[in-house]
Amino acid sequence: KGRDAPYYLLRPEVSETMFILYHLTKDPVYREWGWEIFQAIEEQTKTDSAYAAIKDVDTMEKEDRMESFFMAETLKYLYLLQNDNHTIDLL
Repeated sequence: KGRDAPYYLLRPEVSETMFILYHLTKDPVYREWGWEIFQAIEEQTKTDSAYAAIKDVDTMEKEDRMESFFMAETLKYLYLLQNDNHTIDLL
């Protein structure tokens, strides 16, 4: 487990990092990468009723679960990364 883990649990850390780096640097590459992450999530993890963790990224076998942090954090950061209309300081 860890660095070479063959699964994807819909965790928010990468999305959060892209959000923070973009807002600190304004480098559009972080927005581009965030958009690519979102598109991959939509393409690979979306189901008829929700999103699913990926049990094995080699086979793209889905698990029958979606952790609550996915919507509360992962999607939140991906949304905020693309939206500059903030009325409060988010960092």
